[in-house]
Amino acid sequence: MERLQKYMASCGVCSRRKAEEYIKEGKISVNGEVITEMGYKVGEGDVVRFMDKVILPETDKIYIMLNKPEGCLTTVTDDRNRKTVMDYISGVSERIYPVGRLDYNTSGLLILTNDGEAANRLTHPRNQIDKVYEARVQRVPEPAEIFFFESGIFLDGRKTAPAKLEVISEVPPMLKVTIHEGRNRQVRRMLEEIDNRAINLKRISVGKLILGNLKKGKFRPLTPEEIKYIKSL
Repeated sequence: MERLQKYMASCGVCSRRKAEEYIKEGKISVNGEVITEMGYKVGEGDVVRFMDKVILPETDKIYIMLNKPEGCLTTVTDDRNRKTVMDYISGVSERIYPVGRLDYNTSGLLILTNDGEAANRLTHPRNQIDKVYEARVQRVPEPAEIFFFESGIFLDGRKTAPAKLEVISEVPPMLKVTIHEGRNRQVRRMLEEIDNRAINLKRISVGKLILGNLKKGKFRPLTPEEIKYIKSL
């Protein structure tokens, strides 16, 4: 027996945290009964449906790194037929999904997988995994602004965790931003709080996973060493 959200993750539907949202929304049924209980457990012989489709555990685990372009959604589908990150993935028959998200106008490193446990390890707050961004901005921040940024900024009434802000170049003004949270448009909003603006924003690493020279809009499988790193978290 295992918890329903963990079973869904093993089926490659989504991460466990996202599965909990689907359960709350009444999108999961077991043996014909809609389940909204977080602690519900499924066992051998139970028929689990997600949005009226039977789901089964994935046997082949897939791990992909995409250099997400600007102008696409970090979702599997979109009801308004907008471009999503899945439009850049080809030749993969398994059902995969993005781990975490990047804003519509932010580019860079994005992991896609059908391994719900791996997704949970990469996104769980307790692991405090550094996410590093390169930002072209309007101007180079003053030392006092950098100190304010790194100390934590109140967004939606809650202070962000300590961050790092480094000047890469002055012409053009380029910054390296390191955070380990994943709030909505967090880097852009934090820069706005010091009266600055990200003209271009690209994520270059997540923990020990590094984008490197992977071209925008292209993807590659993770190496055995990268997969081992995720499983070690």
